[in-house]
Amino acid sequence: MELTVSGRGFNVTDWMREYCDEKIGNAARVFNIDPLTIDIVLGLEKNPANPVPARCEVTLRAQGHVIHVEEFEEEIHAAIDVAAAKVTRQLRKYKTRVMDKKILTQEREAQRAVEGAGGELDIEALMDDLSEEDIVRTKEIELTPMTKDEAIIEFDLLGHDFYMFKDADTNKVCVLYQRVDGGYGLITEK
Repeated sequence: MELTVSGRGFNVTDWMREYCDEKIGNAARVFNIDPLTIDIVLGLEKNPANPVPARCEVTLRAQGHVIHVEEFEEEIHAAIDVAAAKVTRQLRKYKTRVMDKKILTQEREAQRAVEGAGGELDIEALMDDLSEEDIVRTKEIELTPMTKDEAIIEFDLLGHDFYMFKDADTNKVCVLYQRVDGGYGLITEK
């Protein structure tokens, strides 16, 4: 396990590194996931109007999966404590859902990846329609074939607004999102 602690807006002291290793590192060691890299970014806002100036952002990378937790509190050690609790919960979810399912479906995914290479989405044509001023950030991703259930698990682990993936059954690009009524929505290409 590789653990990195860095700071935004201030220098991270030795006790902060030890505290992060004790709280977040120990939580990760309990689940015995290898290889696992943990990046912790601590920050303090200097704006006196901000009621929760301390920030703890934790990103875990484990066997192709990314788990991201971000917490804001009044003090830095409180933010680390709350983030450690969330990391423990997310790792438990990862271990029970992803790891167990990944072992069973690894061969099937490899076979489908070899078989299907058609049905590509024309990203260049879509990008030409947008002006350069409208695009704030560009990100390239590799779409791995997965089932809808696996995509929901990844979506829950990341905590983003949406999740893009390639459906292993149809080999089409899909976007998964959280609906206001609590369910999930799925957008697929024709």
